[in-house]
Amino acid sequence: MKHESGMKTIETLFRSAGLGEVIPPVVPVPGGLLHRTYRVCTRDGCYAVKHLNPEIMKRPGVLPNYRRAEELEQILEDAGIPVVPALAVNGRKMQETDGAFFYIFRWHSGRVTDWNQISAEQCRRAGSVLGRIHALEPRAVRAEPAFSSVDWAGYTEEAVRQGSGIARVLKENEGLLTEAVDALNRARLALPDVECITDGDMDPKNVLWENGEPFVIDLECLSRGNPVSDALQLSLQWAGVTTCSLDPGKQTAFFDGYLEAWDNGFRDYGSVLGMAYTWTEWLEYNVRRTLGCCRDEAERETGAAEVFNTVRRIRHIRGQEALIRQTLERLPR
Repeated sequence: MKHESGMKTIETLFRSAGLGEVIPPVVPVPGGLLHRTYRVCTRDGCYAVKHLNPEIMKRPGVLPNYRRAEELEQILEDAGIPVVPALAVNGRKMQETDGAFFYIFRWHSGRVTDWNQISAEQCRRAGSVLGRIHALEPRAVRAEPAFSSVDWAGYTEEAVRQGSGIARVLKENEGLLTEAVDALNRARLALPDVECITDGDMDPKNVLWENGEPFVIDLECLSRGNPVSDALQLSLQWAGVTTCSLDPGKQTAFFDGYLEAWDNGFRDYGSVLGMAYTWTEWLEYNVRRTLGCCRDEAERETGAAEVFNTVRRIRHIRGQEALIRQTLERLPR
């Protein structure tokens, strides 16, 4: 949102929600890679307001996906999982004003941990929360895998045509990216037949810490999916893959907390190591943003930065595969 029109939209939103008059300034909250969040205060208190990305809201079937996530969020809240839920206003969590979609949250005083300062104990606590989520409604189910298919050469060609700065990194890594997608698809075939509530977005940037206690935020990605895939990917993110600084001890700590909270008996995580390459899906999304599927120039620049960051992560995972596999093989039997 542009500042002036965005301010008016948020003021309209708060009036219609009965939350009072907005006290300027409305302050952007840094850190979001998909949506934009603002700190908004009234005389009655402060709120976090998430403006959902309009490009995402144009996707077919997106509203049912958000409604499903809201239902699952309520299940987590009712079960005592430490989450920061969206407020329900007029019987709805998602709010629409002037054609824009929002979620409103009570402002939380917790803070995320710097990616380079995450402790093994925080990894253990995060793993425990994920295990508690997975333990809520597990069920045996055989799901047909959804395979990825990405035309990296086509994206490279378009990047060259546009004179985009991402053309070179795509060209230099075409082979690796193709192999990563193949590994991801093979891993999907090897996943066990189990489904539960999952939160693939529960990485360190989406966990607030207050007095040593974790609170999960940004629950729009709640879904029903495979817990083995969820646990493997999140263990790697908490262990440092996102910053290309993998610490096997932190991955072990994550699984210690996870398995203590819920143990479905699966141990052959090495057979599904290719699930670590779901980063290719995030990469494709950011390639598309860089090449024009975005709301403004700021988002295009974010997309380009994430292209370089994500290729670096995929290269890091490839270089650390043996170490990751060794760590997974040492999990308690």
